[in-house]
Amino acid sequence: MQKTLPPLGWLRTFEAAARHLSFTGAARDLNMTQSAVSQQIKSLEGYLGQPLFLRRPRALELTEAGITYLPVVREAFRTLVRGTQAVTGAQQNAVQVQSNITFAVNWLAPRLPDFRAQHPEVQLNIFTELWEPREMADGAAVEIRYSLRPSDTVRTELLRTEYYYPVCAPGFEVTLETLQQQPLFDCSNLLSNWQEWVEDQGLNWENPAITYSTTYLVSLSVAMVGGGLCLAHDTIARSLIKQGRLVAPFPHRSAMPEAYYLLLSPRAEESPGAVAFADWVRREMAADLPM
Repeated sequence: MQKTLPPLGWLRTFEAAARHLSFTGAARDLNMTQSAVSQQIKSLEGYLGQPLFLRRPRALELTEAGITYLPVVREAFRTLVRGTQAVTGAQQNAVQVQSNITFAVNWLAPRLPDFRAQHPEVQLNIFTELWEPREMADGAAVEIRYSLRPSDTVRTELLRTEYYYPVCAPGFEVTLETLQQQPLFDCSNLLSNWQEWVEDQGLNWENPAITYSTTYLVSLSVAMVGGGLCLAHDTIARSLIKQGRLVAPFPHRSAMPEAYYLLLSPRAEESPGAVAFADWVRREMAADLPM
């Protein structure tokens, strides 16, 4: 007897785990526990009668069966997306946008009324990540990525390079001499960090304690309530400085190794809404010049 298809949820979990090569990454994407992801993968492997992953000590690796099955699953999801869009009539005007959460909150969200006023026919679906993914999410047409140079698996263009610097609440008393005695905050796993900013000026640095978070939103929020200093750059801090919620107490700025990139999927050029959004982002980025 011919087998029925495996549950759609198992396939979705397999695609996420294969994309991250991590059950933890898949769990974060799907808002599931790691054990639930692992159990669904085991169930799918049992259904197929062969393993899809090799469990290595530090990472997953696709088996030959997994390598063969992954593009089939991805194409099936793409077909479902295209078919759903065709049925709902949203294919031309609905645009899935992907970015990190700090960019979405601090730069994109305040400008969305302007985009809607210019393009009321375009429906944006905004998906956020704490960390930049290694590739665009399935279904995403446009992504704004803050990182080192992304891979060339999709069309990529540089939007902006910037400088980074410390910020704090207005009235927070600090000098370069007292800086390392202050509460310091930063976003983890970035090359534009406190150590590099201090060494760029030739200052002595005794490696003070720094509180790290996985998103700039946390460190910026602490700085705004007077809890200390954090590092920032114009794209995420400029509006807060203009509003008087933050100040940059020192004139020195260091060049960011990371930059902002615009990524376009192959489907973006066929979507008038995606083209309109990408053009709007380019114009807004060009107009919003660094301080």
